Amino acid sequence: MAGEYPSKIKTLPLFDGRFDAYKLAANGSDVLFASYPAGTEIPPHQHDTDNYGVITRGELQLTMQGETQHIKVGQWYHVPANVDHSAKFNVVTDEIEIWFHPDE
Repeated sequence: MAGEYPSKIKTLPLFDGRFDAYKLAANGSDVLFASYPAGTEIPPHQHDTDNYGVITRGELQLTMQGETQHIKVGQWYHVPANVDHSAKFNVVTDEIEIWFHPDE
């Protein structure tokens, strides 16, 4: 899997989802070290987790509630639970995402 992460992170289990990521399970949350090739698009969707992320390489084009934000290296973003959103990655991008599960 691609991504500029320390070798210890690359020993974590792979996430089984719509994108490539290493998954660090935590009590009440999951931590994902995700990588996206240039041109990756994730169509509108929602989930029951409250998500926070930080871009570590590249850029995220995040669309929520009709508004598009360009999230750059070092910037954090928040996607509340049950909110429709989509993502686009025009360049190779890595990020760390924390998914907080409800009622845990």
